[in-house]
Amino acid sequence: MQYISTRDSSRRYSAAQAIVQGLSRDGGLFLPETIPALTAEDLQSMVGMTYQQRAVKVMKAYLDEFTEEELAEYAAKAYAVPGKFDDAAVTPIHSTHHKTHFLELWHGPTCAFKDMALQMLPYLLTASLRKTGEEKTACILVATSGDTGKAALEGFRDVDGTRIMVFYPKDGVSEIQQLQMVTQEGSNVDVCAVVGNFDDAQTGVKTIFSDEALRAELAGRGYFLSSANSINWGRVLPQIVYYVATYAELVKRGDIQMGDQINFCVPTGNFGNILAGYYAKRMGVPIDKLLCASNANNVLTDFIRTGIYDRNRPFHTTISPSMDILISSNLERLLYLLSGSDAEVRGYMEQLNKTGRYEVSKDMLEKIQDNFLCGFCDDERTTNAIGKVFSHGKYLMDTHTAVAYTVMMDHRAATGDATPTVVVSTASPFKFCDSVLTALGVQDQRGGVEILDQLAEVSGKAAPAPLAGLKGKARRFAQVVEKQQMADVVREALV
Repeated sequence: MQYISTRDSSRRYSAAQAIVQGLSRDGGLFLPETIPALTAEDLQSMVGMTYQQRAVKVMKAYLDEFTEEELAEYAAKAYAVPGKFDDAAVTPIHSTHHKTHFLELWHGPTCAFKDMALQMLPYLLTASLRKTGEEKTACILVATSGDTGKAALEGFRDVDGTRIMVFYPKDGVSEIQQLQMVTQEGSNVDVCAVVGNFDDAQTGVKTIFSDEALRAELAGRGYFLSSANSINWGRVLPQIVYYVATYAELVKRGDIQMGDQINFCVPTGNFGNILAGYYAKRMGVPIDKLLCASNANNVLTDFIRTGIYDRNRPFHTTISPSMDILISSNLERLLYLLSGSDAEVRGYMEQLNKTGRYEVSKDMLEKIQDNFLCGFCDDERTTNAIGKVFSHGKYLMDTHTAVAYTVMMDHRAATGDATPTVVVSTASPFKFCDSVLTALGVQDQRGGVEILDQLAEVSGKAAPAPLAGLKGKARRFAQVVEKQQMADVVREALV
């Protein structure tokens, strides 16, 4: 299978080349030229499989230059090493109603859904380096709104042939998220705060990628740039797996019958997580609607409703910070999938760069609305949802999951839709202790990591071991820079 750029489909790349490069040099995103199909028989065969086996079957369909034996080895190392995930199911499903299911993607080493891809990506990348004959060290650049950074740091820690640098918005992540990053261990890791928001950090990383002079300079030092953000196809692919696996698991449990339609409600800012669900649908998984759930930074809600993408709006710092994003990079892949035109996508991206907005065609909007629904939720309603769900059934949600739950409930109230729905739960509530405690009515809160114990006592739930283990860890990184200085940070680190 060949891979193309959203902005120049005339060039063809192997999967290994696309994963190594991360972002196309024309600024576009790589995506597979075709989408493989899963038959009902394929889905039925996965009902009796483990998560690792399902991962191999899905990924092999996109990675024809990788053997099943290679992928099985990577899946075992990513998901089956004892202690790496605290639940043998890897992605357990918690049901609060026979038609309401929470897909918990936060049982990995950093307690967020990014582990699902970033425990796999280092194996895909290092194998791709071998397959392409690349001998230079891969410098992985990451912009994070909170969860990607720690998951990437943990995934690439001390991986031979790699160096990883993470940039996060100085005041745009939770205290626990920041502590996870600045205490990161490993000889090949760097962490730096950026004055600004996530969009500033993400734009800075993209600018570095497109700086030919800097890339040439780093090549002379023995480095090349790659990415662990969801702009890298090697990040999106492992995320497709859990949508397919969830359908098979619901059939296995008897919650649905093979062929039944289901919905997914996904909290998303950068659009990568929900895009993976769309790929699963295009492959043949019986998904009816994908509900795109936003917080007060509701640029995606407005886009899906109107076809106008406009980032020229106030930026809100919310209690669901991983979604505090106004530039949703992975939307570009959807635009190409629905239009099939690199010229059309280039035009949209040029308009976004020049004016901060673009408007898609009526035909494009109809295609989007055929597949996606949307809604948003402010902090007050997010807080209310956490408290209400916990009081009714003692199920504890983080702030991002609560946004998705609220959007799902709004959709049901407005439409009467009784389709079984999976709420994609993206982070442990212990990553956002202060907001969750507030939702539970606790105003007098402890400082630092002691707040983990407080939430455990109030909720009756144990703090995940990776977070509890933060106590006493030394802070290794304290650098703070302006967004214009990010390239200098990279240049100075790679000596």
